[in-house]
Order: sequence, then structure tokens, then C-alpha cells
Amino acid sequence: MGSGSLDITPTLAIPDDELVERFVRASGAGGQNVNKVSTAVELRFDVANSPSLPDPLRERLLAKRDRRLTDDGVLVIDAQRFRTQDRNRQDARERLAALIAAALVVPKKRIATKPSRAAKARRLDAKRERSQVKRGRSQKSHWE
Repeated sequence: MGSGSLDITPTLAIPDDELVERFVRASGAGGQNVNKVSTAVELRFDVANSPSLPDPLRERLLAKRDRRLTDDGVLVIDAQRFRTQDRNRQDARERLAALIAAALVVPKKRIATKPSRAAKARRLDAKRERSQVKRGRSQKSHWE
């Protein structure tokens, strides 16, 4: 039915046969329409066993603590924002693509640094000043 695959980047695409779409009735308000028409889409994508994902990307996706990820590594996306099945289907696919695209970005390694000697001195000076200010407040005043 669709374009054959879900494109994420020019070099990465997920074939449609790896995506399972189920059309269900949406929950929430909407009256007779919502009770009668299966416009909500549940999109399932097996992250753990997908041959089209590079391994580092798969690792990052599975490492995410995401409630949309089942225990056996299947990503489930619910779309019921729109009134038509087609719009919800598009929405689900776009959200899946966005999620995978976000995991493509490799987080930068953090380099441990130490504060400079001057920075330590500044911090301690500020602490000393502050304590003087506070000490000045607590002293009993001898004005009278």
C-alpha cells in the first residue's frame, strides 16, 4: 500500500514488511465515530530482530528506558490524534522515524575536567565573604 519502506535518512530505510500495523478503535471522547470506526493505529516494529538496523543503533534503541518498548524489544507506537486512519497511519510512521533518527545521534563522550586553581580560590573567597555577611547578621547589635 505505502511507498514500500519508511525512510529515516538517505542511507537508512525500514522495509514495510518489518512494520506491523493494526487498526483499532480509538479511546477517549468522540461519540459514535470513535465507537464505530477503527481509526487509531498501533504500529509495531521489532527493534531486536530487525535486519535493517545497524547494530550500534539497535543497541542504543534497546538501551532506552522507553515504556513503548516491550520486554522482547518490540517498539509499539499508538496514533489516535486524527479522525482518519490514513492521517493516524502517517503520524505513527513519522513518530517512529523521528524516534529512530534521534537514536542515530551518537552521544558525545564526556571528558572529565578539574577546576583550575584560580577557580577553587574564587569559590573559597566567595564562601568566606558569604560567611562574613551572615556572621554580621547574627551579631548582637550594640547601638543603644
